[in-house]
Parts: sequence; structure tokens; C-alpha cells
Amino acid sequence: MNILYISPENTVGTLSLYKRIHEKHGNNVRYVTFFRSPKAFEEDICLDLPFNFTRPFLKNIRHRIYQLYRGKEGYHKDREGYPPIWRPEGHFDKAFLAWKEKNWDKIIQTAIKEEDLYNFDVVHFESGMDFYKDAKFAKELKKRGAKLICHYHGEDLRSRGVLLPLDEISDLNLTNEVDLLEKHPNIHYIFLPFDVDAFQKLYTKINNKDDLPLVTHAPTNRYYKGSNDIIPICRKLERQGKIKFELIENKSHEEAMQIKRRSDIFIDQINDRGGWGYGMNSVESLALGVCTMTEMNEKYCKFIPDHPFVNVNKATLYDNLLKYAGKLELRLKKGHEGSLWVKKYHDIASVSESLYRYYDKIGL
Repeated sequence: MNILYISPENTVGTLSLYKRIHEKHGNNVRYVTFFRSPKAFEEDICLDLPFNFTRPFLKNIRHRIYQLYRGKEGYHKDREGYPPIWRPEGHFDKAFLAWKEKNWDKIIQTAIKEEDLYNFDVVHFESGMDFYKDAKFAKELKKRGAKLICHYHGEDLRSRGVLLPLDEISDLNLTNEVDLLEKHPNIHYIFLPFDVDAFQKLYTKINNKDDLPLVTHAPTNRYYKGSNDIIPICRKLERQGKIKFELIENKSHEEAMQIKRRSDIFIDQINDRGGWGYGMNSVESLALGVCTMTEMNEKYCKFIPDHPFVNVNKATLYDNLLKYAGKLELRLKKGHEGSLWVKKYHDIASVSESLYRYYDKIGL
């Protein structure tokens, strides 16, 4: 089979992992990204489109504009609906999107022609995003007999919503975030893929030789990660001489990993704002054998009861950091549990089996 992935960015490096999964099954794989990965992950066909709203400056402008329509929460406010459906937020938003797509069109059409993008049997739309809001690329693929798969992440369903023309013709919807299972009537869970063995060989854990344990936190979005609560608590413990704290932010993946592998404790998120539980940051820290803290609400704990996380929230983070900072044996125990758990659920072999079971169900 010829398999194509389309994604705004290769955000956490999973596109190259999916490529490996499919190639092991004897399939041909390409992936197209709208924008270059800020973490310098490998690219295949990158369109380098203008107006990248994943960048902090443009993201903040979008948020301010959406506050005019949605109130104080702006772009962070959840859309209602089951599933939530994307619609332009007003005359300005509608006009800007039309102008943006007009600017994108020549680049997209050139790529479609030069890379023969209609010649694929299966097309994965990461984030449920077509090149166009009317999903005209997906519609043409469907006419030609391709199977269409939408994989939703984070704010895709919470803040944006599905592109209705694409949702209506999608053969399969996937997510790796448990809370999104409650936002769509026909969506299925799959763990994020991760090559545990290769990662551990590349990034051997460096034991921190300082007297104080190193605590790290790596937000891609401070609001969603609850960083404005996490950072003051860590700074307070640092001033009290209980820990050392390092914020991993605005760095390439390689730079981030060099800091993370020295960590004794890693904090993913609290407050459940940007989705529940954990993401790729935690998968990496667990694979390194780092004691990892995140907020795991009741529903997530029922969904994954054997998780290895230290379950924290705003009210308990300080006490848990104090507890684990002071007891090396506890950190080592949680770190060991984490590395075994990641291998069991997230390794590419396990994810490959899950993905191809879904393929079977849609006749592939």
C-alpha cells in the first residue's frame, strides 16, 4: 500500500516512527507537513507555508482575536458539540482564512502535482486537518478510492472542532488522548508510538551528581501545562534548598534531551487544561527511568489503572516534590516502573499491532 500522512507539524517526532511501522509491513510511506518542526525533527515533504499559528507570536495574536468572540478564555475555550464542529468565528476570521488559503493554494497545488499526492491508498490527516477547510483534497482522495483516517490531538477537538466535510467521509478516527474519547461519537484510542530500545541507546540516563535532585518541566504551552502553577512551586522549593529546578523551553529536541537525561524528577502537567494525563514528554522521561509526575484524574486512572506516574495536582505538587526529592529509593522505584510500562504500551511493536487491527476493521 501507499500511505500518506498529512500534518501541520512533525510535532513530537511520531511521523518518522509511523513511517517505520508501515515500512516493516512492506508499505510505502510519505508524510507532508505544513510547517517545519520547532524541535528539528526529521522532515519529508515540508511545504513551509506562511502563517504558522503554532508559533508563540502568532498564537498569541490568534488568542487575543478569539477573545473578542469567545470571551476571556479566547482560543482556549472549548467548543461545544458531539463532535464539536469548526466554524469561522466571525467576518474577520472568515475573510482572513479565505485570504490565507488563497496564499497557500499555489504551494499546495504544486506539491500535489510534483509529489503525486493523489496516488495513495491510505491517507492519515493528523489533527484532522486537510490542506483546505472545505476538505477538497480529501474529497478528491475519497473519489479515487482512498481510505481516510483522522488522528486528533489536544486542542483539535477541544478548541477547534472537526472539519465537517472531512469528518463526514473519514473511515476511521483515532486519538491518543483519553478525554477526546468523550468528544466524538466514533473515535478510538491508540498509544503514542515510541522506539524505546533505540531511544535508550541514544540517550543513556546520566545520574545527577549534585547533592540536590534536579527537577525539570518542559512546557510547549504554559497555559495548557499549568506551568504558571508548577514553576512557582518549584522555585519555592529551590529557594528552600530542597531541589534544583530547570525549565526546558524553546529548545530543540536534542537540547531538551540533554537536560532531561540529567533529571531526577520530571513534571509533565497539572490542571487538565490541555488534555488529561500525559504526552510525549512523559513517554521520554519514563523511558529514561526518570520519576515522572503528572495529574491523572479519576477517569484516566480507570482507563489506565497500572500507570507508573506520581499523581499530582496543584494542591499536592509541593508535598510530593518534597517527598520524592528527599528519598532516592522512591525515585528509583518509580523510574524503573516507568521504563517497563513504556516498553509494554508505547513501544512501536505494540502500537503497530493496534494500528493494523484498526486497519483490518476498515478493510485494509
